[in-house]
Amino acid sequence: MLVALSIRDVVLIERLNLAFRPGLCVLTGETGAGKSILLDALGLALGARGDSALVRHGADQAAVTAEFDLSSRPDHPVFAILREQDLEAEDTLVLRRTVTTDGRSRAFVNDQPVGVTLLRRLGETLVEVHGQFETHGLLDPRTHLGLLDAYAGLGDRAKAVDSAWRAWRQAEQARTRAAEDATRARAEEDYLRHAVAELDALDPHEGEETELADKRIMLQNREKLVEAMDQAYAELAGERGAERSIAAALRGLNRIADKTGGLLDPVIAVLDEASVQLEEASRALQGLSANVDMDGGSLDRIEERLFALRAAARKHGVEVDGLAPLRAEMAGRLSLIEDQGDILQKLGRAAEEAKAAYAKVAEDLSKARAAAAGKLDSAVAAELKPLKLEKARFTTRVVRAEESGWGPDGIDDVAFTVATNPGAPPGPLAKIASGGELARFMLALKVVLAQVGTVPSLVFDEVDTGIGGAVADAVGERLATLGRGLQVLVVTHSPQVAARGRHHWQVRKRATDGRAVTEVVELSDAQRREEIARMLSGAEITEAARAAAEALIGRG
Repeated sequence: MLVALSIRDVVLIERLNLAFRPGLCVLTGETGAGKSILLDALGLALGARGDSALVRHGADQAAVTAEFDLSSRPDHPVFAILREQDLEAEDTLVLRRTVTTDGRSRAFVNDQPVGVTLLRRLGETLVEVHGQFETHGLLDPRTHLGLLDAYAGLGDRAKAVDSAWRAWRQAEQARTRAAEDATRARAEEDYLRHAVAELDALDPHEGEETELADKRIMLQNREKLVEAMDQAYAELAGERGAERSIAAALRGLNRIADKTGGLLDPVIAVLDEASVQLEEASRALQGLSANVDMDGGSLDRIEERLFALRAAARKHGVEVDGLAPLRAEMAGRLSLIEDQGDILQKLGRAAEEAKAAYAKVAEDLSKARAAAAGKLDSAVAAELKPLKLEKARFTTRVVRAEESGWGPDGIDDVAFTVATNPGAPPGPLAKIASGGELARFMLALKVVLAQVGTVPSLVFDEVDTGIGGAVADAVGERLATLGRGLQVLVVTHSPQVAARGRHHWQVRKRATDGRAVTEVVELSDAQRREEIARMLSGAEITEAARAAAEALIGRG
């Protein structure tokens, strides 16, 4: 709810700090005192259009700060908007707006600069204003479907419809993608068959490029390799090689080994092991030398294969190791051409089944909405008569949309309509009479829908215009009812309405240094009685007026 409003240099207001509380808050004052300035200032903080005319004469800029306490509403939509914009979400939200004399405007959320559009989005979730300036919420037809569902407790059914809609969309998208893939495949069928045939003939394998490149390097250096291996073999097994030297050493040691008492046994064992390993190394060198392909044509064949693989990779724009997967993917697309009839038929059946499932739950929701619409209409009609709107007829229109208009919210178009005169066709809420009549109509709706809205603060601007007596008392009673669950701010000229308030502020205009200044004062109980007496009697406050004011306050 709105807990504080700070205004600097707005029209006739120099500096004003207001603290608001829950319940019904009333603002009264004589005509021209500046009540509308307060609403203009609040609207500025909520993202309304900025105008240099709002800047007080002699000041450089106007500034308004509105502070909201959302600690009791952790699920409020404002938090989702803040997270979406990567702004820190806290229990306290501060909206600030400045406008300079040249019309430039800046907006801030918790001291972070933001666009005015975001400020307006946040403001629309926090405050609804009904009356003489821009109205949100109920006058926006986009909100009516959700309000009807909330009023009728259809949230679970609406979620089921949303889920079925998403499943249908996914099935349709799968069918569409498959059809598009098949169309593209048919268009390039000749190319695919040629490319697959080429790759089948080439028969590439993963890792083949590296293997061939290694063989190519070896064969390019085969002469040096063979020379090195022959030289190594000569050093090991030649006439003066290591094998002969070790064998001679072993023979000499073995001849005297039995005369040393085992002293030479460790040496003889090591030399025996070395002899065996040297023999293995010699055989390995012989085998490697024999396996090296000395045919010059082998290098040519390897290079031809390697260059063919690389050329194919360049042609298709992939790495050599990507040729085998590419062949499989192209073969799959060819298979789709051949099997597309069966595949598309299966996907088509799945899409039709998903559509039927969606249509069923959406139809059930539509019937429930139609039944709830009648109940809502009756409830609103009961509120209209005591508000002197007995000739008005409220109708919740639930109309089946064309299939192109079906969506996650169902198959219905829902709109609140009203006819203000007998025999007149119902029209959109926004087209009915403005001013106090419109505000009273919004009040009736708000009383009925009080438990299903998400906006914690309501503002009614002169909801009592053109009424008095019992009707004004009925308006006050309904505002007080709303105030038990919401914060309601009402600008009023009606003593019957003012007497219902839990908190009362008076808007005054006084002269300071030859210029008019608007101030707002919270009234004590005695001051409140005096203000309501003034509203009852006019310029001269009589004892009878004070007694009547006391009676009104006692009833509230």
